[in-house]
Amino acid sequence: MLPPELPPLPALTRAEAELIDRYLDVVDLVGRINPARPGDTYRGLRAAQALVAKATALRDALELMHRRGENEVHAPTLARSLRVLDGERRAALVSLPPKPEDSPA
Repeated sequence: MLPPELPPLPALTRAEAELIDRYLDVVDLVGRINPARPGDTYRGLRAAQALVAKATALRDALELMHRRGENEVHAPTLARSLRVLDGERRAALVSLPPKPEDSPA
């Protein structure tokens, strides 16, 4: 059985697509570093080391957009792209997990 088909990505410029991809790379790494999530320190260390290169690639994607005259971020379109690419779940790994009901403050 085939998995359900994802909705199509909205039309993006090449630079916008690069921005989305690099942004999600950074989000994934920060989610792996998140000290409120279970995991070992080595995994977090490796993610932190990789974060430098991914952040540089994100900066480069934004610089390219700016150089091409793409001076506005079209948030609704880019948000739709992030949702199609599972950005909500991936970004949730960066935030604090819900507090258990039975734990004090």
